[in-house]
Amino acid sequence: MTKPFHISLKAGERIYINGAVLRVDRKVSLEFLNEVTFLLESHVLQPEQTTTPLRQLYFIVQSMLVEPSSAAMAHELFRTSVARLKGMFRRDEILDMLETVEGLVAEDRVFEALKRIRSMFGVEAEVLGGVSASQPGRLAQHVEVA
Repeated sequence: MTKPFHISLKAGERIYINGAVLRVDRKVSLEFLNEVTFLLESHVLQPEQTTTPLRQLYFIVQSMLVEPSSAAMAHELFRTSVARLKGMFRRDEILDMLETVEGLVAEDRVFEALKRIRSMFGVEAEVLGGVSASQPGRLAQHVEVA
């Protein structure tokens, strides 16, 4: 049995729990009594925020949690994206992270995979030099295209 834990939410904040989206109308504290998969609104990327390769990967993995009915499609897209990214990046830190994330997703530890990807956003920004994925000419200067 898992240990209960609490999460506090502010009025208007959303939480994604096992594919359901909940919004609270006032400050509330939730106690989870069993194991649950959730994302806080502050960790959910919107499509318009997927401006770099790792943010796009994060969005794909996020879809596995937020939209469980589409998880099989997201898994396939994930496998394709990871393979493409491994051929694109040269930086060992990012390549190691991709290997780790692949293993976490294979073990159905999706939330941990999200945390690992998110932890590399700063490294990715450094590698890309502030270039967004919407600038393919400049992006190609910072990564190898397979």
